[in-house]
Amino acid sequence: MIQEFLRYMSHELNLSVNTVSAYRVDLLQWSDFATSQGKYELAPLTTSASDLRLWIADVARRGATPRTIRRKVQSLRAFFKFLMKRHGLAVNPAEDIVVPKVGQDLPVYVRASETAELLSGDIPDDDFEQVRNRLILDMFYTTGIRCSELVDLRDCNVDAVKGELKVHGKRNKDRIVPFGAELADMITLYRQLRDDLIQPPAPDAFFVRPTGMPMYRKLVYNIVHDAMDGTVHAARKSPHVLRHSFATDMLNNGADLTSVQQLLGHQSLATTQVYTHISYRDLKQNYQLAHPRAQKKGG
Repeated sequence: MIQEFLRYMSHELNLSVNTVSAYRVDLLQWSDFATSQGKYELAPLTTSASDLRLWIADVARRGATPRTIRRKVQSLRAFFKFLMKRHGLAVNPAEDIVVPKVGQDLPVYVRASETAELLSGDIPDDDFEQVRNRLILDMFYTTGIRCSELVDLRDCNVDAVKGELKVHGKRNKDRIVPFGAELADMITLYRQLRDDLIQPPAPDAFFVRPTGMPMYRKLVYNIVHDAMDGTVHAARKSPHVLRHSFATDMLNNGADLTSVQQLLGHQSLATTQVYTHISYRDLKQNYQLAHPRAQKKGG
């Protein structure tokens, strides 16, 4: 039933590979616990809320964070809701499980001055890997796309003349993301080096390794982390931090919230609104530092 549910989430609801993978991990962990590592047969249709609470308690004892526990409960709720729809289950046993409250963390981002430093160092324009790696950094910050979207970019969907990317995002939704002349020039240089290096031409993947094989997520993460390490002071150093930086700087420089939502590919405007809190925090900080009446006398 778990595999049937995962196929449903992937093929009928069009959820992303990463989301389906997270459901798979959670449900297989629960299955291992419920069957004592496969000693007994899994019986979802007779599972009670008390059975599920035993697993959640075990997860908590192992040190899982409130956010992780909350996600695992949500995975259970989605699975049993599916069983109600497809297999006649009368009641969702995960519905009444109390989940821990999770505070909303503000996204980690890089200040504009540090991003400028990250992208301004000289690199040899005849070195394929250095040009590719700089382009990866630049594309994350200039377009705000996700790591999975960058890895999946097709060459035919990168138009340096029009200054547009066609991005295949979550829930199999495509969107057009514009970019400027500076990124277009870097794309043209990268393509020249790539096509000279790789003979016969590589498959349709835009970003490739020197062998012509497509990039993969871990490699892209390592490239970004290594470039940011020692250059920026963010708490985390990852592609998603550059995505957050894109959104934050767009709003700080006057972009409207709906435009940023569309560029990021967010389904809900509420997801994008978290960046307004960052912008306001910076605004408040600048006010307190600059305005003569904002500080306590003698402080």
